[in-house]
Amino acid sequence: MTLFTDDELERIRQAVADAETRTAGEIVPYVVRQSGDYDAATWRAASVGALAVGMLALAAAWAYDGWGWGWLYSSWALALAMTAGGVLGALATMLDPVRRAFAGAASMETSVHRRAALAFVEEEVFDTRDRTGILLFVSLFEHRIEVVGDAGINAKVEQAEWVEVVARVRDGIRSKSLADGMVAAIDLCGDLLHRRGVEVRPDDTDELPDGVRVRDE
Repeated sequence: MTLFTDDELERIRQAVADAETRTAGEIVPYVVRQSGDYDAATWRAASVGALAVGMLALAAAWAYDGWGWGWLYSSWALALAMTAGGVLGALATMLDPVRRAFAGAASMETSVHRRAALAFVEEEVFDTRDRTGILLFVSLFEHRIEVVGDAGINAKVEQAEWVEVVARVRDGIRSKSLADGMVAAIDLCGDLLHRRGVEVRPDDTDELPDGVRVRDE
C-alpha cells in the first residue's frame, strides 16, 4: 500500500523527532488499510439482495396477470431471481461505503480496538523506561483513529484530551493529505505531553523508531 511519498515519510519522521525534543513521550505513528475482514458484511448484503429481488419478483407476478410473464409463477424463476439478487448484493460490498454499512459500526469499532492493541504490542510501545510510549493508530477503511497511551502517559493525560489530536488526522484525510494530518497530530501530541508534564530527562534517549509504520492488511 503506497500511502506516502518518500518526502512525506521523511516529514512524518521529522515531526516525531521534533515532538520528542519537547517530551519524554515516544510517539509511534501507525497506519493500516483496514483492521478486519468483515466477511459477514458480504453475507448480509447477499441476503438482503436475494430477499429484495425475491420480493420484487413476487410482486411482479402478483400484479401482472397476462400470459407473457407466465414464467414468474414458477418456483425456478423465483429461485433464479433471488440468486441473482444475492450475487448483486455480494458484489456491491466491493464498494467500501456499502461494505462499511453492512459491517456495522459496532463490529468495526471492535476490530479497530483489537488491531490497535495488537499494534501496541507488536511495536513494543510499552518498552520504554518510564512507560511513556504512545500509539497514534489510523485505520483507513473504518475511518477510525485511536490514540493508545502507555501507563506513564495515561497517568498524566485524560483520554478526552486526545480528541483534538484525532481531529487533526481526520482533517488531513478530509483534505486529501493524510501526511499533513499526521504531522499536525504529532506536533500537537508533543505540545500536549509537554504541557502535561511528560518532560524530557537530561539523559533521555530515542527508545523507539520515529518513522511511520504502514501495514497493508
